[in-house]
Amino acid sequence: MKADFEKAGLLTVREGRVLLCRKKHTTSLLILPGGVKEAGETAEDCLRREVREELGEVVLGPLIFLGDYVSPAAVEGRTVRVELFAGELTGEPVASSEIKELVWFGAEDDPKLLAPSLRDLIFPELRRMGLLWV
Repeated sequence: MKADFEKAGLLTVREGRVLLCRKKHTTSLLILPGGVKEAGETAEDCLRREVREELGEVVLGPLIFLGDYVSPAAVEGRTVRVELFAGELTGEPVASSEIKELVWFGAEDDPKLLAPSLRDLIFPELRRMGLLWV
């Protein structure tokens, strides 16, 4: 299935909480750090570039590919394909560029705040795989 947006996303977890972003524009729903791939860019290259742009002075360690997910996007009426990677960040992330806010999302937080791809597809799949408890 061809998606409207081709993105690379980062799953990073600290103390049982997942780092998520809220953008300044387009949607108020929480999304993964990462972004849209540029022409000729691999998903991993895209993710490393986006992390530098969005999260400030952090270092992204080795990445582990977790899966490829296509679902409704946070933008109404559009679809997104997320190439999802797990990776550790060294340093304290800070909202930068088009990111309004960073949220460490936990099990007690409201799933209605999540983008459809996270709420309906990615988080449930990662729970089934035993990789996530949020």
